Amino acid sequence: MRGTVEAVCRKAARGIGKDCQPAVRLVAGHGVEGDVHAGVLDQHLVRKQDRKNLRQVHLIHAELHEELRAAGFGAVAAGRMGENVTTRGLPLLELPAGTRLRLGAEAIVEVTGLRTPCAQLDAVEPGLFAAVFPDGPEGRKIRKAGVMAIVLESGEVKPGDPIGVELPPEPHRPLEPV
Repeated sequence: MRGTVEAVCRKAARGIGKDCQPAVRLVAGHGVEGDVHAGVLDQHLVRKQDRKNLRQVHLIHAELHEELRAAGFGAVAAGRMGENVTTRGLPLLELPAGTRLRLGAEAIVEVTGLRTPCAQLDAVEPGLFAAVFPDGPEGRKIRKAGVMAIVLESGEVKPGDPIGVELPPEPHRPLEPV
């Protein structure tokens, strides 16, 4: 299983969306250099900030952008939903917890869980939050807004870089929200 990096994004200040860059540097144990969500401890405003940051890097698959544009969400593009890395060709939401992704030549991240989308997505385009967080069977929410990861090995990542996948040992654990 292999994929490619379609875009890389970061933003130093809080707010919806991140700015696409020609390259970003992932820093082991920290996240995306210069990004507001980087750090050893969780940087999210509504969570306890004294817990380990399992959300250092946010990845979304480009196929989700295409699905949303086909459904009429014309403002959706790389970085607009807050992701750091836009991928292509990987079933991100189906990967088991603990999957390692090699991004480019050096960087390695470990997938920690599913992103729970934020209602701020409606500022990108009305209805976007509901589109990426719909009701599923038996009233359980479906989280489509990508996955979160921690950085294990530092390195530069840029569009066009290959993504290698290393699955964890079995039994595989499904992704849960983090």
